[in-house]
Amino acid sequence: MNITTLYWIIFIGIALASWIVSASLERKFERYKKERLPMTGRDVAEKMLRDHGINDVQITCIKGQLTDHYNPTTKTVNLSEAVYHGANVSAAAVAAHECGHAVQHEMAYAPLRMRSALVPVVSVASNWMTWILLIGMLTIQSFPQLMMVGIGLFALTTLFSFITLPVEVDASRRAVNWLQEAGITDRHTTEMASDALHSAAYTYVVAALSSLATLIYYILILMGGRRN
Repeated sequence: MNITTLYWIIFIGIALASWIVSASLERKFERYKKERLPMTGRDVAEKMLRDHGINDVQITCIKGQLTDHYNPTTKTVNLSEAVYHGANVSAAAVAAHECGHAVQHEMAYAPLRMRSALVPVVSVASNWMTWILLIGMLTIQSFPQLMMVGIGLFALTTLFSFITLPVEVDASRRAVNWLQEAGITDRHTTEMASDALHSAAYTYVVAALSSLATLIYYILILMGGRRN
């Protein structure tokens, strides 16, 4: 079995896993939207920030689905319209999760600081690595150094994917614990929130494994090209 065939087998497997995880995540969020809570996503975010003594983070409403995120540069918790206005388990879980990142920022959580430091580097790497890798594969026998540079840039994006994992898992843990401690969710709805956030975490796991598989593929191409 050659390198390309092996890569496509792995790629198809990861793509299938990604589809399964995404479909499962969507089903769970739709199901948990039907579990009503007395607070909207915005209310949950405001209370969680307040309970942690965070007063300099703004909560904004943005368009789109699954666009929710915390921006450490502007110190804003950005919630999609469905989460911002939704009074249900799904909205509460997402809002609390994003506020979990704000709490990490406030506490100088090491993995978050590392990820934030990598953002500008990874942004530059993402803009150039595809072209460098493409040209590098075409000139691998005469100028393998270019391929090495491309692999180095891709390795940075892979590292970023893996650093993201503990950041997301920790934010979800903080969110679920706080939701229960604050009395926003009971035992039954806490399990739902935990289930939804665990499913969301799997998307990051699949993305990291996909990036790692692609990185190994490029390394094998380089090794094969240098032998030839």
